[in-house]
Amino acid sequence: MSYLIIILKLANMAQLICKNLTLGYGTKTVIENLSFEVNKGDYLCIVGENGSGKSTLMKTILRLHKPTAGTITTGDGLLADEISYLPQQTEVQRDFPASVREIVLSGCQSRCGRRPFYNKAEKQLAVAAMEKLGITHLAKKCYRELSGGQQQRTLLARALCAAQKMLLLDEPVTGLDPAATQEMYDLIEQLNKDGITIIMISHDTDAALKYASHVLHIGKETFFGDVKEYDRHLSNIL
Repeated sequence: MSYLIIILKLANMAQLICKNLTLGYGTKTVIENLSFEVNKGDYLCIVGENGSGKSTLMKTILRLHKPTAGTITTGDGLLADEISYLPQQTEVQRDFPASVREIVLSGCQSRCGRRPFYNKAEKQLAVAAMEKLGITHLAKKCYRELSGGQQQRTLLARALCAAQKMLLLDEPVTGLDPAATQEMYDLIEQLNKDGITIIMISHDTDAALKYASHVLHIGKETFFGDVKEYDRHLSNIL
């Protein structure tokens, strides 16, 4: 029986465990004593007021920022370099003079090591990512000539080349028109159905309730739970 319990615990091990996190920059603390877990296949939406620490939390998960206190660990076979990231775009990035294929392939750079070129497997990975995101026909087109939605598809394909187990997205629909926004949400939802764990920062609570499996709300009040629990939470405070 003890062996069965151990097996069951291993089967339910979370991919990402954040425990008693305190985050800040300089002397300012933005998040205090935060704990939550993300399992394989979850779709976690992080919401909260501007300045509540959402982007700081994401950068800490990516090990770009050190927590003041607490720990972040991975489990269920997930390695730190198997987490990919789609940050918010800047105006400079939108005007980048490279082809779609070159940008998508650049997601494989971490796989190259000291090799100054991409191998056949990496090129095939880029082709597969472009096919999945529906941008194969744009492969030779200059990135700066694309629409906002096409640029986000390109960056999402690049992120898939970087890692294919967990995807972190920071406001992925910012600046997109309603049609492109819906397309992006549909693509992210399909990636999640294909088995990729999604962690997405969003200012859109309605979208969080529609697409996410779990919600983390940070700010004056902190909430973590599944979407149904979050819906009840909102009803109680309104």
